[in-house]
Amino acid sequence: MLTGWAALAAAAVSFACTFFLRALPFLFLGRNKQIPSFIQYLGKALPAAIMAVLVIYCLRNIGIDDNGMKQVAAVLFTACIHIWKKNTYLSIITGTAFYMILIALAWLVSSNCGING
Repeated sequence: MLTGWAALAAAAVSFACTFFLRALPFLFLGRNKQIPSFIQYLGKALPAAIMAVLVIYCLRNIGIDDNGMKQVAAVLFTACIHIWKKNTYLSIITGTAFYMILIALAWLVSSNCGING
């Protein structure tokens, strides 16, 4: 656990790093320079690529058991909501809620049926 001064120092370092990283593009590109086409391409291509990598990473070790099917169903539900509404926050919130509901229903069914696990 951090002491008061250590927590303050950690917050100051975090602030300085965040501020520097946010200011870095303005330092290199300036206010009036055109953004290079390569950077514009990366701004369009990377979000989808990062999301694909995250989905693959999260689903890499799932099995065909009940828990794996819940995860796949939640990913498909989230993707459908995102394609339908094109709202990142809505798809994250509803996808998480859907997965939590699936887990709660599975627990409820298993506890009522006397199934251990």
